[in-house]
Amino acid sequence: MGAEVITVSADTKFVHLAWQREEKMLENVRYPMGSDPTGNLSTLFGVYDEETGLALRGTFIISPEGKLLNSEVNFYNLGRNIDELMRKFKANLHLAKNTNKVCPSKWKDEGDKTLTPSAKLVGKVYEALK
Repeated sequence: MGAEVITVSADTKFVHLAWQREEKMLENVRYPMGSDPTGNLSTLFGVYDEETGLALRGTFIISPEGKLLNSEVNFYNLGRNIDELMRKFKANLHLAKNTNKVCPSKWKDEGDKTLTPSAKLVGKVYEALK
């Protein structure tokens, strides 16, 4: 889909290696797992918790030009939804080609209805999506 996936945590590379070897769900992971034991990168992204020395669960979509397109930060005990992440990723790809449009919350894929923002649309989004 034209994306590069990188994960980063405050764990060391040795913890990542052990985790990847032991966790069945990770046996087919083929993307880099970055290590940020000092918390520098996590601090830069605003997800480092100095009290615990851990990083919150942050997910960021960054354009090839380095522009932050989407960010989502969850507490430690809440997992992320890959389907929603992919929806946001596809929406950002679509919006890069259709800069005068917006993708509503139920937009899932090419061909789904988008909107053209305007003052006339205020209070009428529901009707526009029917």
